[in-house]
Amino acid sequence: MRIAVVGATGMVGGVMMKVLREFSFPITEFIPVASEKSVGQEIDFGGMKCTVVGLEKAVEMAPDIAIFSAGGQTSLEWAPKFADVGTVVIDNSSAWRMDATKKLIVPEINGHLITKEDKIIANPNCSTIQLVLTLKPLHEKYKIKRVVVSTYQSITGSGMKAM
Repeated sequence: MRIAVVGATGMVGGVMMKVLREFSFPITEFIPVASEKSVGQEIDFGGMKCTVVGLEKAVEMAPDIAIFSAGGQTSLEWAPKFADVGTVVIDNSSAWRMDATKKLIVPEINGHLITKEDKIIANPNCSTIQLVLTLKPLHEKYKIKRVVVSTYQSITGSGMKAM
């Protein structure tokens, strides 16, 4: 499977690559994608030396899956271009979360709703994902009526510049 990570040189992109390796995701070609200032850099992906490409080149390469973590504006502009060439986009930004035409997916909760027609898939923010993973079994057993939640977000959510 041909996998692209959009935002590969950023903090979250780096973690995404680590998770893909840890789970031994079946990758035949890894495509690191980043802004023009990072194009040409080499990234080591589990022993594979991969050269960072820009968004336009990545669309031309038509990966099977593109995992986006490059901010909402990038997702709004580029996710449809990837989808148009048949790539399934999994977007980690807030860009598509409230779009009624896109599915908001946590695989362990509602992954079964994804179809072959879904080319842009949104995911909730990190706090929400953890929360629904915990609440779903409790709701199934006890029928939760209300939850009050407070979160305190880390500076790491702002990316490398904040760090």
